[in-house]
Amino acid sequence: MEAIYIDKHYNLVIECKQGSKKACYELYRLYSKAMLNVAFRIVGDITEAEDVLQEAFVDAFAKLKDFRQDTTFGLWLKQIVVNRSINLLRKRKLELVELEDGHLENIANDESWDDEDLQYQVARVKEGMNQLPDGYRVVISLYLLEGYDHEEIGQILNISENTSRTQFLRAKRKLIEILNRKGQVS
Repeated sequence: MEAIYIDKHYNLVIECKQGSKKACYELYRLYSKAMLNVAFRIVGDITEAEDVLQEAFVDAFAKLKDFRQDTTFGLWLKQIVVNRSINLLRKRKLELVELEDGHLENIANDESWDDEDLQYQVARVKEGMNQLPDGYRVVISLYLLEGYDHEEIGQILNISENTSRTQFLRAKRKLIEILNRKGQVS
C-alpha cells in the first residue's frame, strides 16, 4: 500500500513553482521559525543556525522544480535544514569516532530514559544540551527532538548505527551529569 501525504500547503508550493514571489514568502513565513529551531538544536549557535536557515531556503527554492510532492514540503525542507546543519558541523571538523563492536562492553545495551524520575524544566535541559560536545548534541537532538532512529542518524552522519547508539547513550549520561552539577536532577 502506498503512503498518501496530505500537504496543507500544496497550493502554495504549486504557486511558488510557477514563480510567485508572494507564495515563496508565505512558505518562508510559515516554516522559518520551526526550521530555525531545527538548525539551532543541531548547530548550537543562533547565528550559525540563521545562516543554515537562509541557505536551506535558497537551496529549497532553487530546487523546488525538482520537488515531486511525494512528501510534504515541510518534511522535504526539514531534510535540507538537517543536511545543511550537519555539513556546517563537518566544516567545523566534527569527528565522531567510529567504534568497533569490541569497544562497547562498558556501555549498557538498552539503557532507558526515565522521564518520570527526571523532573526538570525544558529550558534547563536545552541549556544543558547546548553544553554538550557537538557530536553528542547532534545525535541526541536528532533522536529525541527530531524523531530520527539510529539507522537514519547513522546514514545522515555517515556513521554506523552502533556508533549512533553509543553517542546517544554517552550524550544522555553527559547531559545528566551537567544537570546534576547544576542541581537540576534529583
